[in-house]
Amino acid sequence: MTAAPLKVAVVGAGYFSQFHLAAWAGIAEAKLVAICDLDAARAKTVADAFGVVAYSDCEAMARTETPDIVDIVAPPSAHVALVRAVLAPGRTIICQKPFCRSTEEATALTEEARRAGALLVVHENFRFQPWHREIRRFLEEDRLGQVYQCAFRLRPGDGRGPDAYLARQPSFQTMPKFLIQETGVHFIDLFRWLIGPVETVFADLRQLNPAIAGEDAGLMILGHRDGARSVFDGNRLSDHVAENPRTTMGEMAIEGEAGILQLDGEGRIFFRRFGEATEREIPVTAPIDRTVFGGGCVAALNRHVVAAMRLGREPENTAADYLTVMAVVDAAYRSATTGEMQRLA
Repeated sequence: MTAAPLKVAVVGAGYFSQFHLAAWAGIAEAKLVAICDLDAARAKTVADAFGVVAYSDCEAMARTETPDIVDIVAPPSAHVALVRAVLAPGRTIICQKPFCRSTEEATALTEEARRAGALLVVHENFRFQPWHREIRRFLEEDRLGQVYQCAFRLRPGDGRGPDAYLARQPSFQTMPKFLIQETGVHFIDLFRWLIGPVETVFADLRQLNPAIAGEDAGLMILGHRDGARSVFDGNRLSDHVAENPRTTMGEMAIEGEAGILQLDGEGRIFFRRFGEATEREIPVTAPIDRTVFGGGCVAALNRHVVAAMRLGREPENTAADYLTVMAVVDAAYRSATTGEMQRLA
């Protein structure tokens, strides 16, 4: 007998929720049952488009619809209240990043969810981008040998002028901590997933656009347990060669004893063996949906969570695991303030 689809409710109907809603609508093992937003009119408009029920009260939604999964697509300031409103034994709660307003707040909320018997997962989707999954597979097959270093050049080109980010995500303008907490966090998680645990952090951050509150450029160097180094080189005012700069947000190179693996702005992967002059393309085996964010990484993450629930396994990016990423973020800001390398406990 085929198991009934898992019931899903989405909280938050802002800009990025479109990707979550479309993703859930395309997963046969899940059934979208409700949309919740503080703006009741907006919630109804979105809910009507998907043929589900609209709510403006998150607790009432969870009580009435009894969803198996609650997907919270809301800013960090709302995370604690929203997660608490839907806590229930056996329920999976997916919460957007940046996760909470601080590591202390996130730690307390993670423990609260554990005590309630709920599974709390952070929606960290960059590792689910199809090109990054392919790179992980390449490394797991030991085709690069010992990894020496990894570098990602973030160049989305969307941070110029007084109107920077307003058309898409205006909250970016007022975040006091921006480049690392909002964007660099993706690459902290990606680097530790590809290369291993982080032990040291050094960061040099600056603000280029005076129209925003936080930093929008800088360098962050991570030291990994096995001796490898990763570099996040971020500048939101510069761009890179790509039909859509937001496809990959930049370019990456991973160097190892067997050669160098490179990711370009179109999501293509190339490998050049050490000592050779030519490179060859490594096909990305997972499907790439270029009509949505990150090649379809939101849907890939959601499918992963559903599959884990069906199999009784722990998914990637549980909140408990993600606290280590947040510790690196904190260390990066301490380093930028003190000018000193930070060593993680």
